[in-house]
Amino acid sequence: MNKLIEIIDRWQTKRIVVVGDFMLDHMVYGNAERLSPDAPVPVLSVEREDFIPGGASNVCMDLVALKCEVTCLGVVGSDTSANKLMSRLSKAGCDTNGLITADDRPTTVKRSYVGLAQHRHPQKMFRADFEKRGPIDESTRRCLIDVAAELLEGAAVLCIEDYNKGVITAELCAELIELAKHHGVEVLVDPAAIDDYTKYRGVTAITPNRTEAELATGLPTHTQAKLDTVAEQLMNDLDLDVVVLTLDKQGALLRERDGKSVAVPTLARSVYDVTGAGDMVLAMLAAARANGASWRDAVELANAAAGLEVERFGCVPIPLEDVHFALLQQHHAELGKVRKLDQLLPELAAYRKQGRRVAFTNGCFDILHAGHVELLRGARAQGDLLVLAVNSDLSIQALKGPKRPICPEADRLRVLSALESVDYLITFGTGEGGEADTPIPLLRAIQPDVLVKGGTYSHDEVVGWEVVEAYGGRVVTIPPVEGLSTTNIVEKIKAQR
Repeated sequence: MNKLIEIIDRWQTKRIVVVGDFMLDHMVYGNAERLSPDAPVPVLSVEREDFIPGGASNVCMDLVALKCEVTCLGVVGSDTSANKLMSRLSKAGCDTNGLITADDRPTTVKRSYVGLAQHRHPQKMFRADFEKRGPIDESTRRCLIDVAAELLEGAAVLCIEDYNKGVITAELCAELIELAKHHGVEVLVDPAAIDDYTKYRGVTAITPNRTEAELATGLPTHTQAKLDTVAEQLMNDLDLDVVVLTLDKQGALLRERDGKSVAVPTLARSVYDVTGAGDMVLAMLAAARANGASWRDAVELANAAAGLEVERFGCVPIPLEDVHFALLQQHHAELGKVRKLDQLLPELAAYRKQGRRVAFTNGCFDILHAGHVELLRGARAQGDLLVLAVNSDLSIQALKGPKRPICPEADRLRVLSALESVDYLITFGTGEGGEADTPIPLLRAIQPDVLVKGGTYSHDEVVGWEVVEAYGGRVVTIPPVEGLSTTNIVEKIKAQR
């Protein structure tokens, strides 16, 4: 997981060409709270409508969200729908100069009617498609190839998004693959739901889902062994380097030419709408490969992005920052809260890229009591996450005598890890005296946005205040809870004995 975070930390903008069936999704929203008096069908009382890039256009939008430079290659009609589509793509930052206007076919439009009944989640009621699915003519194909020859120069990846609408013909595919190989560009295909994948022969990788793979091979996929067989057949029949079978909540199966099939699991998520998940997988695979990720790492990143996609309604591009944050959260859950400094710093840097503020406090926390809880809650409220630095056993002995701590370091960390207000824990102090037994070295390294100290300290008595304010941080003191301290509790126990 940490490797995936590191890939995103060094992420660079790469140019990716997307070719395929460019469509416009026309979303019509309203309330559906009654039936028609003349037929047993719901009536949609329209409140608003939206126009969203769909099909290959959605892959482009996903890639933009993943901080890629995107070039579109495809066909649109000579109509207002094309204007709407190209306007939205251009506004998002896509280069639409590769979209060719054809007079003999309309821009593909999918009009969806979405109803909201009894204030529940929106639900798609019906869809109407406006399209021509016949193959593009010879002059259009030649024009696409001429444009592709220019666009692939300097590109990192070519994505083929095929919805079987007539653009991705066998002839066009073959020429695109040859051009891409000439330019040293990997070709990734999200195939159409068709029973013959011959036209994709020679691409770098193909990403069918379970149903598509069964249709294309005529083989079942209900066991791991059968999935392996499907992947092997696709690879051999199509002369592929990589097969990625997407398996919904089961993640994906990765098969590389020089290795065995590998199951790549995904984090279980609440599925709201699977629309657009395949597009998101293709986009993240392309973006990750363009950034030097291995195929295994690219598939893991694609799983993470698709998992976020299915939690949204409709096709919603998932920003790279959201994927980054989800990976951080998962990494945090897997490792727990205790870190060494060299582990902590990269994670905090990643959070800061999200615009999140780091709060810091420190102490012995020998016997946890209500005063500690209030301090940590208050400290956490000063930032978006809290780093708690805890004195080591040696440090506490040096400060409070040989009979302390009452609770050893491992136990203190275990108890503090259970507090919701604490995001990270790190220990400090050697017991040898000097600066090393203060939080100052940690403050210099971490540079928290806010240093919080509990107790009756004045501002100038807070250890490390000069360090924090020198780089522009703040110092905040939180008053103690009256009568509560570890020392008082220990003395009370002694008195009762």
